[in-house]
Formats: sequence, structure tokens, C-alpha cells
Amino acid sequence: MTRIVHQLSLNENHSPPLPGVRAALAGSLDSVHLTLDALSSGLEAELAAHLGVQPEQVVAGAGSGALLAQFMTAHAGPGDAVVHSWPSFEVYPLLISTSGARAIAVPAPDDRQDLAAVAAAVTPATTVVLLCNPNNPTGEVLGAPALRELLDALPPHVVLLVDEAYREFAEPGSIADALELAATDDRVAVVRTFSKSHGLLGARVGYLVGSRRVVDPLRPSTIFYRVPTPAQAAAVVALRAEDAMRAQCTQVAAERDRVRRGLLDLGFDVPPSGGNFLWVRLGERNDEFVAHLAEHGIAVRALAGGAGVRVSTGTREADDAVLDAAKQFPR
Repeated sequence: MTRIVHQLSLNENHSPPLPGVRAALAGSLDSVHLTLDALSSGLEAELAAHLGVQPEQVVAGAGSGALLAQFMTAHAGPGDAVVHSWPSFEVYPLLISTSGARAIAVPAPDDRQDLAAVAAAVTPATTVVLLCNPNNPTGEVLGAPALRELLDALPPHVVLLVDEAYREFAEPGSIADALELAATDDRVAVVRTFSKSHGLLGARVGYLVGSRRVVDPLRPSTIFYRVPTPAQAAAVVALRAEDAMRAQCTQVAAERDRVRRGLLDLGFDVPPSGGNFLWVRLGERNDEFVAHLAEHGIAVRALAGGAGVRVSTGTREADDAVLDAAKQFPR
């Protein structure tokens, strides 16, 4: 008998491709052998119009991960420090160290980001403070007052970079909009991606927005992080499918909350999440829970040094399998 494996270790969007995306990808293949818009100027102009900013304030890149790497190379280097909270996206320390800078991880009590401690960790050597909102993997959502208070506490030489890869899955009124901060403070930059909300994970396309102060230093490296022609075509069409994208994200969030309620009913410690995933905390039994789910054909991951288990939101069938397996986990 074939065993079904539910892969929930990656934060994929299992919704169907947005309207027009398949046609855009197929139509781009006839010109895939040509250079065309090598630096994604057209996509950046589309994004600027959509966001209400100038094209010079937008940098398109091969996913938010590539843009984070570009940003660190441009704004940090040997002798510099980059402060971030922890637990957070597990690749942050690697991206920071690759630039030659030191990664300063600030522990988050009860997995909630301590922004006062983040500000206190800043020194003259600090060039960047990096936050993830909603935070991956804990799902915590930071509101506008919290981000403004942090920004006010930072010295003028420090840039605040906010990673909003999952913002479309959060309750709109609850999450800070870092673009609003960037509009009034040239120290703020925002990085977003089409991978999650727009379902273009395999296409690898994202964008970073900020003032010329924070954006211009990325331009020289853009040629090395180019967005492929098919990905540009898909992103333009997906950007225009705003209503369909929002509807899909709302459905994903509802399914995420359904699974959370089910896990809470079973006695699991699962904080609220604004991402397309849940953070399950079992202390010393995190790895045991991962192994238990694997025995039932479900792949999830223990993250942040084993601080918790991230369970991504999948299809209803996969999510039901998680709940069924969780019922059988000895408590």
C-alpha cells in the first residue's frame, strides 16, 4: 500500500495559482531565450504604482531571501553588527554572517519579541536591526505602536529592516504596515515576497521598498540576483489579482485557526499566529512530536534550536491528518 506523506515543513501556499498566472508563465516561454528586462524595471514600476511609491524606491529580487542577502551585503560588513530577535527565521544568522557582520540574537521571553531588549542590544557597531512580522516561526504579530516605539529608540545610523513575508495572512488591523513607517523615515526598509501570499514559491520573486538611502546601495548587486523572465511575467499578473489573492489568504488563515483550535482542544500549547503556520511548543518533547508525526506520514520541523515545532497550513486533508495524529500523541 502506498503511504501518503503530507509535507508540512515548508510554508507553501496550497491554493491554486492566481487567475492569469498559468497563461503568463506559458506566454513568457516564447521569449525565454532573450534578455528583455534584465533588471526588472517593468516589474518595479508595477510594484511602485501598486504601493504608491516611486520606482526608485523598489528593488525586485529573486525572492525575499536573495533580497535579504543583498541588503546585508550592502548595509553590513566586517566589524559591523546586525541585531535580530530570537526565535525568528533560522536563516537570518547565516545571511548576516555571510556579509562578514556579527549576528546579535536577542532572546524573546515566551517566544514574544522583546523590542526594548532589541533596542538595548544596539551599539555603535550596529548598522541594521532586522525584524520578522509576522514572525517566522512563532507567528507573533507586531502592531504599529510597537514598531514605532522601537524605531524611535534607534540611533540615526541604524537601519530597520522589516521582513513581511507573511503579512497577508495576518488580520489587517492588527499588523503594523512598515511601508507607512518607511514613508516618513528614511531608515526603514521593507522586504516582501510573492512566494507565500501569491503562490509563486517556485518562481522566486520578491521586492524590497525603502528610501533611496537604503535602496540605492543594493543596485550594484541586482544583476547577480536577477528575477527570471517567466517569474516577472507571473508576478505582474499575480499583483493585479489582488482580490483573488486576498480571498485565498483569508481561507488559509481560517484553516490555520481551525487547526489551532483543534490542537488547543487536545491540550497543546499553540500561540496565535499571523502566518500560514502554527508554532507548537512541547519543550523537551519537540523532537518526539516531530518523530510521531513522521510515523503518520506527516513531515514537520523542530526549529530555533528545538524551541518549538512549526506546522505549516496545508490542504484540509493534510491538516486533518495532523489533528488525527496529534490525538494519538501521548500527553
